[in-house]
Amino acid sequence: MPFPHLLAPLSLGPITLKNRVMMGSMHTGLEETGDWNRVAEFYAARARGGVGLMVTGGMAPNREGGVFPGAAGLFTPQDTANHRIVTDRVHAADGRIAMQILHAGRYAYGPDCVSASAVKSPISPFAPKALDENGIEQQIAAIVTAATRAIEAGYDGVEVMGSEGYFLNQFLVRHVNRREDRWGGPYENRMRLPLEVVRRVRAAIGDAILIYRISLIDLIPDGSTWEEVVQLAKAVQAAGASVLNTGIGWHEARVPTIATSVPRAAFAHLTARLRPEVSIPVIASNRINTPDLAERLIADGACDMVSMARPFLADPDFVAKAATGRAAEIAPCIACNQACLDHTFSGKLTSCLVNPRACHETELLILPAAQPKRIAVVGAGPAGLSAALTAAGRGHHVTLFDRSPRIGGQLHLAAAIPGKEEFRGLIDWFEALLAQSTVTLRLGAEANPDTLSTFDEVILATGITPRAPGIPGETGPQVLPYRAVLQGAPVGPRVAIIGAGGIGFDVAEFLAHQGDSPTLHPDLWRREWGVGDPALVAGGLAAEGPQPEPPARQIWLLQRKPEKPGRKLGKTTGWIHRAALQMKGVKMLGGAQYEAITAEGLHLTLQGVPQLLAVDAIVICAGQDPERSLVAPLEALGKTPHLIGGAEVAAELDAKRAIDQGTRLAARL
Repeated sequence: MPFPHLLAPLSLGPITLKNRVMMGSMHTGLEETGDWNRVAEFYAARARGGVGLMVTGGMAPNREGGVFPGAAGLFTPQDTANHRIVTDRVHAADGRIAMQILHAGRYAYGPDCVSASAVKSPISPFAPKALDENGIEQQIAAIVTAATRAIEAGYDGVEVMGSEGYFLNQFLVRHVNRREDRWGGPYENRMRLPLEVVRRVRAAIGDAILIYRISLIDLIPDGSTWEEVVQLAKAVQAAGASVLNTGIGWHEARVPTIATSVPRAAFAHLTARLRPEVSIPVIASNRINTPDLAERLIADGACDMVSMARPFLADPDFVAKAATGRAAEIAPCIACNQACLDHTFSGKLTSCLVNPRACHETELLILPAAQPKRIAVVGAGPAGLSAALTAAGRGHHVTLFDRSPRIGGQLHLAAAIPGKEEFRGLIDWFEALLAQSTVTLRLGAEANPDTLSTFDEVILATGITPRAPGIPGETGPQVLPYRAVLQGAPVGPRVAIIGAGGIGFDVAEFLAHQGDSPTLHPDLWRREWGVGDPALVAGGLAAEGPQPEPPARQIWLLQRKPEKPGRKLGKTTGWIHRAALQMKGVKMLGGAQYEAITAEGLHLTLQGVPQLLAVDAIVICAGQDPERSLVAPLEALGKTPHLIGGAEVAAELDAKRAIDQGTRLAARL
């Protein structure tokens, strides 16, 4: 059997899971839509895909504990009945599901938020109310009531959220807990709240699964020490937890924990350190996205089970494919955050860049074509690949053209960026799917109007052409397009980058690095971001702070807009890109007026002051235009082509929009 450790059963009390794969909690926004068939189908699809145990997104135990106003919870008998729709559907699919109870504490985005002390979070505008004794009892009672209702709704258990800086975590650390009563001060007092919650939840739910999510490393000043983590773990076990799930970092921490630049399993060494301290199973989490890695962690004794959240957005059939020798066909989670966490924190419904059907299972249907057609797709980037594979899967006869000798388009440029190595897996996945499909692949072939005229439908996924910024001297020998730089063109020690959008930031990252990418070397990455050992310093922040490798070059990242560069980057990842470049000494400047490029360098005006940047190279990342040269000739032949991806809108390179458009177009042809 492939992956014998990962696919081995695991008993949690009277319930035996069929494998050791957990779909970790994710807030999708589905529950807030009120469409419970849609919620049920999201979870049932993953149950049919073979996952051993799922955990829902965090359900609020009361109004003040909700992550945002109107956050879902089990407040009424109707709520319980709605959740029963979900659990019945999951159980009918031979699945197991637990409900996460999440009290946000001071992270609740509302004026009624509460916490251990009135210490405002840096990521919220609202200062919490410090709870008195009666208020603490009310919060405990609400959590216990939520657990009771979860079991009434048919859940196999609950997960008590005690990590990531939420309510219970806030009581544990001096960073937030400034109390001097029996809920504060010594650690025995600070851990009183989570222990009381676990004891009373266990008493309320009988022998159902009780998962406690414990923070292994807070990554904030005055966080928990490792001694305290172990003490809490043992006490939580004694209080009745079935299993410990591990959490990494608070939301306010200035260390990335799940973005694509974080090494795979970067924190699993801490799970391995905790496991021998307790006798209940321990679950590893964070940046685990392949069955090979999950198998190795369990086989090596780092954990008893593996939690993967976003990989189940990317592919609901993750486990089934792994179990049947089709691991290469698993759609990879590239940890980009673009359609999941960025959506969540923007108030949008969650989805997935590589799988637009995630959370849209009842709306985006891929059905057999009523009348198969001959379809030409021009361009084998993400938009064209998605369109071709979806159309072929429906029974259409598809020919995919690309002038390049390889598929992937600009995904290859993304994969060249240090910290974006996961994009290579996306290209490999497309190649695996093409090998299994009926798509006729014509690489190194320039599609022309005559060739395309014989097809019933033509889809143009021809991408973009870089835009010239219109600066005098921009054709000089030291001026380079970003594509040439990312493909290895030599660049000197002093560089100006014109354009500070996503591409400009990527190019700056590429040029600032030398040697191995920290993403591929966890020790190097931890040193770069200042991640230390919680056994040596409370919270696990290295005493010496971040220690990045010296930059490979001196870099200026410039934009015309008079605003802070990077303001429009991803909501949950933009700060990471800005911080990474700041650590490399990159000068990021807005409001630049470009006057000329000469042999001396780049002449510009900043805040009304003329300047000369004496640089060796100027890299152009100043936007792009749609590549539509085939449109007019096709229209002259009576063909109306479909435009997707960059060929339709070239505002920024956007694989999320490209894959979504390609999939949706092919689904309706």
